[in-house]
Amino acid sequence: MAPLEIAAAILGVITVFLVVRRSVWNYPFALAMVVLYFVVFFEARLYSDAILQIFFLAINLYGWLAWHHAPHVDHGVKVLVMNRNSRLAWLLGTLGASVGWGFLMARFTDAAAPFADAAIAGTSVSAQILQSLRRIETWVLWIAVDIGAVGLFWSRDLLVTAALYALFLVMSVAGFIEWKRRLV
Repeated sequence: MAPLEIAAAILGVITVFLVVRRSVWNYPFALAMVVLYFVVFFEARLYSDAILQIFFLAINLYGWLAWHHAPHVDHGVKVLVMNRNSRLAWLLGTLGASVGWGFLMARFTDAAAPFADAAIAGTSVSAQILQSLRRIETWVLWIAVDIGAVGLFWSRDLLVTAALYALFLVMSVAGFIEWKRRLV
């Protein structure tokens, strides 16, 4: 499985690099990455993360279209910020969905880490939607995902993917800083 995991990780680095730069061209790389990671996660019995890849396929198609039609400034898409009420609603929705999904995975599957996997999956869903909507808050969620994912993937012996998420953590901090500079 290592070659497939390595190929997915390389595509992931390219994807996040292009997202940090606010480039619409992140999406073709993201689509290829999620297809490969579906197989990697399914074989590792991380079902929430495998199912998440199906969602990512759909939301990346939407994001590609949305970013293509979004206003552009200084060679990248325009970045927006959420208000306090929207942030609270997203936080509560993310927490509720993650806990609920964790209970389902624990009850009905042989998932290796149902609650940790569900928390990463649920937060990733919110982060990906906010990324498609070009909201700077996406980076805060990605930072949380990256921190949790490093430990989870390490524990499942997905060392390349754990290292990838450590790199994603650094890139997410850089993305937050870059997008904050670009707020209009």
